[in-house]
Amino acid sequence: MIQGILFDIQKNTIHDGPGLRTTVFFKGCDLRCKWCHNPESWLMEPQNMVVNHKEIDCGKSYTVEQVMTQLLKDKVFYDKSGGGVTFSGGECMLQLPFLKALLIACKEEGISTAIDTAGHFSYDDFVSIMDYTDLFLYDIKCITSSLHKEYVGAENDTILDNYRKLIKGGCSVWVRIPVVPSFNANMEEMGKIQAFLSEYPPQRVDLLPYHRLGIDKSTALGYGKTWETQPPSEAELTSYRDGFKESII
Repeated sequence: MIQGILFDIQKNTIHDGPGLRTTVFFKGCDLRCKWCHNPESWLMEPQNMVVNHKEIDCGKSYTVEQVMTQLLKDKVFYDKSGGGVTFSGGECMLQLPFLKALLIACKEEGISTAIDTAGHFSYDDFVSIMDYTDLFLYDIKCITSSLHKEYVGAENDTILDNYRKLIKGGCSVWVRIPVVPSFNANMEEMGKIQAFLSEYPPQRVDLLPYHRLGIDKSTALGYGKTWETQPPSEAELTSYRDGFKESII
């Protein structure tokens, strides 16, 4: 029986793909973003933490059948809204057998599927689940490889190459860009991302402003206080959004 480890199943989400969705969060991540919002996703094992005097379990083993029981409860809402299920993380592709089994089960039930990924793995893994995935939500954090390695924990050559292959292969892709001051929230780095995406245009670009929600969780998990910076202003976000509209459309 195929099993996997999840740390959350969120219903009624509206920002992880089209329509009304359920987002399934997988444990395990091979990147270490300094600003990480979900440090409880890093390890592929159950954990617990105490935040604001409340003990929270972070991670539980599930079978495919247990997850599908939850997802099917809201199928009527997916159908009416054009929504579906998004598999996220952490990095959901690190639990590929479990993920693939869930994708196949969703397809058998007529549920639309999306994968939220950073793309830091072999392209063969993408190929293995393409037939069961309707949409890829693809994280692109920066273009400068040395910057990516310093703030994300790995170079981004594989990430960018996999993105190119998805676009050339005709896959449906939405790009998601975290906007993090002191990292990529400047015209130089955003300009590089705009130029890259203009050459390989996705269907959509979403800018995700940095927030501080991961700080207390990181401390509670014993990782120490995560790196902290200021959230971007609305004026900054508007400027970057306008730049992407002009360069990609």
